[in-house]
Formats: sequence, structure tokens, C-alpha cells
Amino acid sequence: MDNTTTIEQLKREVIQFRDLRNWKQFHDIKNLSMGMSVEAAELQELFLWKTSAEIDAMLASQKDRKRIEEECADVFVFLLYLAEAAGLDLSAAVRDKLVINGRKYPVEKSYNSSKKYTEL
Repeated sequence: MDNTTTIEQLKREVIQFRDLRNWKQFHDIKNLSMGMSVEAAELQELFLWKTSAEIDAMLASQKDRKRIEEECADVFVFLLYLAEAAGLDLSAAVRDKLVINGRKYPVEKSYNSSKKYTEL
């Protein structure tokens, strides 16, 4: 049995959640993009001033891992709201961006390198 959830399915679920609370009136593109930034900052805050070893310990901790999951989910929910408000197809956008990035970062030049495409 395949339990795969598509982006479109998740979008429908978060939109239903939003609509049951009559929040669409607050979900203009400006506020959604700002909200997503706030949520991303909350995710970053979990890792602020932590060493790689401390982050590994966080990921091994059920409590800390749950906090990380929740912040990641908040960022993704705002992204889904934003995509819906702007009429964007995130799946198509990601596929298109992979093609663009494939041109910028060909395997033979970018393999095992952290350089930006302008430096390859």
C-alpha cells in the first residue's frame, strides 16, 4: 500500500483547515510571505549558536526532533498558503527549478563542490 501524500493533497488539507477558521481574509501574499519568514526564523533559532554535535544531539532527542518537525511544518504550511494565494503549482515550479539548477550545476562541474554556479 502506497501512503505517499502529494503536495496537492497537503495543500487541500491546509486550505480546509484555514477555511474552517475563516482565515483567508488575512492571507494576502504580503502577509503570507512575511509569516513564512517568521516561521523560518523560528526554525533557525532552534539551531542558533549550536555546534554540529549539539544539532546531532537535538536530532537524536525525541523532544527536540519534534520541535524541529513542527517548525519545518509551519514553514511548509505557509508556503502552501502562499502558493495557493498566488495560484502557483509548487510541483511544477520545483520541477522547472530542477531543470534550471541542472543547467547551472552540471554534475561534472559541481560534484563534491559547494561553490556557487558562477564560480564553477
